[in-house]
Amino acid sequence: MGPLTTSMRQTFNCLCKTAVRSMSTNVMLNPKDDTKEVLLKYLDGKDNGIVVLGLNRPTVCNAFGKTLVHQLSDAISSVREDAKLRVLIVRSLVPKIFCAGADLRERAKMDNSEVSKFVSFLRTMMSNLESLPTPVISAIDGPALGGGLELALATDIRIAASDAKMGLVETKWAIIPGAGGTQRLPRIVGVAKAKELIYTSRLVDGEQAMEIGLINQVVPQNKSGDAAYQAALIIAREILPNGPIGVRMAKAAISKGLQVPITDGLEIEKQCYRKVIDTQDRIEGLAAFAAKRTPIYQGM
Repeated sequence: MGPLTTSMRQTFNCLCKTAVRSMSTNVMLNPKDDTKEVLLKYLDGKDNGIVVLGLNRPTVCNAFGKTLVHQLSDAISSVREDAKLRVLIVRSLVPKIFCAGADLRERAKMDNSEVSKFVSFLRTMMSNLESLPTPVISAIDGPALGGGLELALATDIRIAASDAKMGLVETKWAIIPGAGGTQRLPRIVGVAKAKELIYTSRLVDGEQAMEIGLINQVVPQNKSGDAAYQAALIIAREILPNGPIGVRMAKAAISKGLQVPITDGLEIEKQCYRKVIDTQDRIEGLAAFAAKRTPIYQGM
């Protein structure tokens, strides 16, 4: 969640000015939402069950200030309690931006104790996002640096625009990623590559991120600046028809199993499978297969 170099800061200032100018045409917000830095949108119709969490702080490229972080934490807690949630998409409502990481102006005003507490809060928030029972997809339509990338690392699936810049840049400023980056990045790209990226504070674009396995899919950016979000929506729609309990149990088996030896992981898988056996959805799946029709799952 480190600060930016002078050249990075100049790039972000330019991007932010462009984003602000395009907000009126590319992002349709209600006037009452203008002051909200995190917005939850519940899709309906054929997309019922998909929830979009949007970052909305265009003047500083969605930098993690106190207000945004607390609103983000509240939003994560809110969707956790929503039984109808099937897929969560984390995106920016600012075109061609994801998240610039730490808000340097706020951070400069904090004493050491405040910084420690704030970073600890961030770390807990990322873990809460990661532990949501339903799939979470991040749509990286622009720069994701420091804490911005750590936010994406806490999601299950990452989609990025080809020109998006991503990196954990903290060591450039004599600190380390503090919101889970040192732990999640090695699990995603491998230990050696994670060390290289963190030690050097190197940035990668969408194509390079795809090559090292940092993201699941790379897409060319569109004129609206939301190509990654559109691609994330397609994946969410692929998940939506599947049995919600089965999807949640699959996530639990994978996520928890990776934290233990495989023998223990197989036991976790066994326990997760037990939880789907007695569900009405499992019976509906079998009935739909026999009748050659599309199953209608109720999450029961």
